[in-house]
Amino acid sequence: MTRTMEELIPDYIRGLPVYVPGRPIEEVERELKIHAVKLASNENPLGPSPRAVEAAKLALENAHRYPDGGTYLLREALARRTGVSTEEIFVGLGSSEIIDLASRVLLRAGLQGITSHGSYAPFSVAIRASGAELVLVPQRHFAFDLDAMAKAITPKTGVIYLANPNNPTGTAFGAEELDEFLEGVPDGVLVVLDEAYIHYAPSLNRRKSEEIYRRRKNLLILRTFSKVYGLAGMRIGFAIGRAELLSAMNKLKTPFNTSGVAQAGALAALDDREHVTRCIATNAIERKRLSEGLSGLGLRPVPSETNFIFMDVGPEAKEMCDELLQLGVIVRPLGWMGFPEAIRISIGTAEENDKCLAAMAEILTKRAGKGELAAR
Repeated sequence: MTRTMEELIPDYIRGLPVYVPGRPIEEVERELKIHAVKLASNENPLGPSPRAVEAAKLALENAHRYPDGGTYLLREALARRTGVSTEEIFVGLGSSEIIDLASRVLLRAGLQGITSHGSYAPFSVAIRASGAELVLVPQRHFAFDLDAMAKAITPKTGVIYLANPNNPTGTAFGAEELDEFLEGVPDGVLVVLDEAYIHYAPSLNRRKSEEIYRRRKNLLILRTFSKVYGLAGMRIGFAIGRAELLSAMNKLKTPFNTSGVAQAGALAALDDREHVTRCIATNAIERKRLSEGLSGLGLRPVPSETNFIFMDVGPEAKEMCDELLQLGVIVRPLGWMGFPEAIRISIGTAEENDKCLAAMAEILTKRAGKGELAAR
């Protein structure tokens, strides 16, 4: 019997959704022939660290050489910064690669992976791509319900994915809540804690999760250079975890998974505290201003601990995103993340946020004039 190549693809892979990124600003401007601002992908509007740019330029001179596959210098710097050994640091192709590797190492058919409804989509994809059963726990007030997640653990559970703060809702749980949750998780279940937005969270201290890690054998902390460091295009992130787990992940990662340019940029960005401080301060000011501006228009943004704002705007959410697009403002509809009536707006510069507020006011005014419901 002749077998097609497509028949070799397992059903659990065939059924996976394709990740759809936010539309590139160049594509929108080319299509609509207008100047646009992109507030869809939670990027750093102040750009990369100037030190990182200079280091990356210098690294390009050695682009004909393969990079350091062991990322020694960067792991050494990160180990000093976090107070762990270099064997407990894994450098990956952004956080995304590490999310995938955790499931590939620990899950398989017959096991279960748990995450929350309405959290970062690659968590669910990683679980399903391993052949394991995906268990989604409902949220409470747009936030992780850790009590419900603890109750969802079974003898089949292998990995639990948490995001703190959460993408796309922007909410966060405290260190005490995390510690209490981990008390009820068996040692044989890995808890992956994605802290991509930790620098922006006024209620959180990343040192607290590092302290908890030292007491727990089953915690893997993810961090990224894509957000506050402004290196999203370089695709580099890291994890803090037990050496035995990271050793297994190293066996499955792609050889030379991070470029020499990315490693050099990340290493320089780590020491550019002035840039990091400015990015955090600017984000806090603009997050408050944008949130208050949206509230003043009758909308109800969820209090955010991140560099974006989540809002439930009703059944017209996708239509509203399309209308904003026509006015040159790219934001994110969230149906694909489990919130068909919500949108997410990244915090931009003052000028970008002003453009967003003006466009939103124009849309709501037109709707009010037509007798439509302008806000929920």
